[in-house]
Amino acid sequence: MCGIFAYTGAQGKDAGKVLLDGLLSLEYRGYDSAGIFTPESGSIKSPGAVAELRKKIPTGFGGKSGIAHLRWATHGEPNEKNAHPHQDCTGELWIVHNGIIENFKELKEKLAHAGHRFASDSDTEVLAHLVEEHLKKEKNFEKAALAALNDLRGTYGIALQYKGEPDKLIAARMGSPIVIGLGDGEHFIASDPSPILPHTKKVVFLEDGEVAVLTPHKHSIYKLNAEKVDRTPTEIDWSPEEAQKGGYEHFMLKEIMEGPEVVENTLRGRVIAEKGMVKLGGLEAVAKELASIERVIIVGCGTAYYAGLVGEYMLEEFAGIPVEVELASEFRYRAPVLNQKTALIAISQSGETLDTLEAIREGKRKGALTLGIVNAVGSTIARETDAGVYNHAGPEVSVASTKALVSQLTALALFTVFLGRQRAMSEETGKEITAELKKLPAKLKAILGRTADIEVLAKKYASSRDFLFIGRKYNYPVALEGAIKLKEISYVHAEGYSAGEMKHGPIAMIDEHFPTFALAPHDSVYEKVVSNIHELKARKGPVVALVTEGDTRVAELADDVIAVPKTLEMLSPILNVVPLQLFAYYFAKEKGLNVDRPRNLAKSVTVE
Repeated sequence: MCGIFAYTGAQGKDAGKVLLDGLLSLEYRGYDSAGIFTPESGSIKSPGAVAELRKKIPTGFGGKSGIAHLRWATHGEPNEKNAHPHQDCTGELWIVHNGIIENFKELKEKLAHAGHRFASDSDTEVLAHLVEEHLKKEKNFEKAALAALNDLRGTYGIALQYKGEPDKLIAARMGSPIVIGLGDGEHFIASDPSPILPHTKKVVFLEDGEVAVLTPHKHSIYKLNAEKVDRTPTEIDWSPEEAQKGGYEHFMLKEIMEGPEVVENTLRGRVIAEKGMVKLGGLEAVAKELASIERVIIVGCGTAYYAGLVGEYMLEEFAGIPVEVELASEFRYRAPVLNQKTALIAISQSGETLDTLEAIREGKRKGALTLGIVNAVGSTIARETDAGVYNHAGPEVSVASTKALVSQLTALALFTVFLGRQRAMSEETGKEITAELKKLPAKLKAILGRTADIEVLAKKYASSRDFLFIGRKYNYPVALEGAIKLKEISYVHAEGYSAGEMKHGPIAMIDEHFPTFALAPHDSVYEKVVSNIHELKARKGPVVALVTEGDTRVAELADDVIAVPKTLEMLSPILNVVPLQLFAYYFAKEKGLNVDRPRNLAKSVTVE
């Protein structure tokens, strides 16, 4: 999500060229606007690609230092006004920022009352003005920046520059990665090492709550309380391409491993655990309408459709409202019955999926309240729906969706609590769900700590030509997702089925050469799935079972077992889908296939 690059040097290099080249190496992260600032030449910003920014840069633009940014919009539309860098009232302080400042509204009100005037809708601009305000008192750039950072709540990766000390850069991290590059007479700040590696292999990774002060010849690191930090630099032997992948072999694996951070970002600022409620700013304008709706229809395609199926279970059980889930590609061709008491929810990672967009347009024509759960701010679906919830998952590069699904499921859980508390959901139930939501990142980390075990399993079964995935209730859609992931990236025949339907057809295929992946967490349908596993074993079918930690009963039946931490049944898909994603990844990798770019598929499907 977004990309920061900053440079200060005394080697005679043109900062403008260094920064633009760095932005190009960060394009893989996904973005919607770009901008650059040097104290000597000022700021230039542009919506769209770095190529569009380059067209606007005049001959002679450059300097000895500067900051640059690729923006993935969160607050405010993706236009020139909201693009980074942002400045204070004087034009002396400039900032680029990744993340979300949760208390920006209250800070903005205080600053406006003090006479500050804002030029954008971005939360980032608040920090530039906040440093300006502290600079009036401190008369010291470093102290003013530190004081301003202590006023913030939220996440940030930041690079800050002050015209009064043009060769000095300040970087800070809280939840959003920042790496410092240490060169000979030059220093760098970036979101990841990729733009730094062409210049130096020596880096320092900031940790949360740390601030770095850089000049061409030295760097210092402090905690937010001004305590000095000593850290030994790291030598990176990655290539620039490997750096974009964070050292992982493929983007798909990197994106799966980002799951805990994704859940944290989707939850951030939205959970009011002490009241068992959630705050969804994107739905505030239609909260009254939502309180009176009588029916929900969810539309999506592929993985987003499976997320909707999980949402159906959540909303009906905990919000007490009828829900239908429709394939967006079929929805507008079947004369759907809609009215003003219907909420139509579109789920799309890109926000540009044509079938889903047309379903929304059909809903609007028939008077339904249209909502979006999308990852791309400013996308067509985000613009055309009446209201919605952003995932904040950051861009996905790999074609097969992984972390976006985890964020969609998390957003649906938040939406369920939102609607449920408007209706009959008790405060106690709301507290139970929100408390468990906050525990999910740690539980995901525990699962991701066992990737080696899942890789061994995938290698064991990689010669299989067929696979059955089964699950019940909340984990039936997870079975569908497990099957499509295996199909997408390994090209083997895989079927996802409700476990109860297995004996109504698919069991005819089972023999010693046809393995099944059975989702058997300890939930309300556990006994039913155990019976289905008995049926498979009676036909000599190999079984890989996903179980809740501590389960020994299924382990005695299945050939192989993957254990996951216990959670609420409604939230179990968020955990259970991750081992299936990893299984598909390692399966395809073992077959030597292009995991990130499977044949015949596109990341954003904008045609029917």
